[in-house]
Amino acid sequence: MSPLRLLLLLALAASVHAAPEFSPQPAVLHQQRDGLGNFIAKLEKGGPVKIAYLGGSITAASGWRVKTRDWFAKQYPQAQVEEIHAAIGGTGSNLGVYRVQKDALQFDPDLLFVEFSVNDGGAKPDDIWRGMEGIVRQTWADNPRCDICFVYTFRVNYETDLREGRCPSAPSADEMLAAHYGIPSINMAADPEGRIVFSNDGVHPVEAGHEIYTDVIADAMRTWKDSSKPLDHTSKLATSFIDDHWQAAKIVGVSPDMLKGSWKKLPGDSGLGKSFEKRLGVIWEASTPGDTLRFKFKGSSAALYDLLGPDGGQVTITVDGVKRGKPVPRFDSYCTYHRLSTLKLADNLDPNQEHEIVVEIHPDQPDRQPVAFRLKDPEKELKEPKFQGTNLRVGGILLMGELMID
Repeated sequence: MSPLRLLLLLALAASVHAAPEFSPQPAVLHQQRDGLGNFIAKLEKGGPVKIAYLGGSITAASGWRVKTRDWFAKQYPQAQVEEIHAAIGGTGSNLGVYRVQKDALQFDPDLLFVEFSVNDGGAKPDDIWRGMEGIVRQTWADNPRCDICFVYTFRVNYETDLREGRCPSAPSADEMLAAHYGIPSINMAADPEGRIVFSNDGVHPVEAGHEIYTDVIADAMRTWKDSSKPLDHTSKLATSFIDDHWQAAKIVGVSPDMLKGSWKKLPGDSGLGKSFEKRLGVIWEASTPGDTLRFKFKGSSAALYDLLGPDGGQVTITVDGVKRGKPVPRFDSYCTYHRLSTLKLADNLDPNQEHEIVVEIHPDQPDRQPVAFRLKDPEKELKEPKFQGTNLRVGGILLMGELMID
């Protein structure tokens, strides 16, 4: 083998990104790493600052999110501290990575708190890394001076790991990613004396729990204040943690040319439109069997960002001309009310090819019996108008790729 060819092969081997090997990480109250220098400097100068809170229901609650915002405002009375509420209950980083731009980054935050360690608890490390790294890389691609801080909260079954001095699986995965990018982290689940934050349901803290969470964050901020220096994070994007991160994840809106049938826009000042427009944007509703949503994209995966509800229907999905065998219900055992959801349409597609997806309302209603145990008189209530319909309500398309315009 010639010396030149050998050098080329060695260079190629060096450029291949070795996949990280997961390992449990120590449970440390807070890790400064590269700190929050940009955010702290702006606070101290008295300028307006914006804090974005991206997470699940623990962050959506009027708890540590509100209390920490108030703490910053009291500590820096000369600064105008604003909050960007970007938390949605019951969601993890696999949705957060799609919505971080729409729900947080478009408002130009100076600090992004990311809290998904509980809702990511059942996910594999590789899946967590794809979403969390996508959030990190989207943030710094948008604004390299926006600081990021990971926060880890508590749920039942995390006790053993924490008492033995290690993070559970999801926070451990986050810690490995945080170490790669120099992202500070705060483990609000374990305080210095080994106490575990208590809650009535094993997940959501009571008031005292949120107070402890806030105290831990305040302690971290006081500790980091003098040693955090302003930093441009651009250079950190040169080397990824994993190769298949989801930096390309995005939400695209539904346009009228994608729709065929009885679709209509829900008004934003009443009903479901008013309740969900902040997250979904314009919501399109259809209820007639045969109504379709059709779009083309170039990429690897696609999903709907939609609503589940008691009057939800079911749909058939066709990908590149091949129809799935069974219709998919937009209804489940929790559907006594409407809530945000996602519907996976296709994944693991050839990212270099153009794909076409068609979603069509099926003529039959889904089985409503899964919700019966939540009703006082299911035989009667399931016959009421509330539980009738073949409705589909869509606010966006989650894409790993680019929408193709005909």
